[in-house]
Amino acid sequence: MTHLPFIVAAYVIALGTPLILATDAVFRARRARRRLDAIDPRRNRGDA
Repeated sequence: MTHLPFIVAAYVIALGTPLILATDAVFRARRARRRLDAIDPRRNRGDA
């Protein structure tokens, strides 16, 4: 019996977990930036 499925599973977990966490961090940062832009009075939003 080969251990290949276990090795593949370990690589999927090892590469997939950071990828998922990084993607989530990018989306959170974008959402936070939009929310901050909406309430920050110092930001020039081209109203003038």
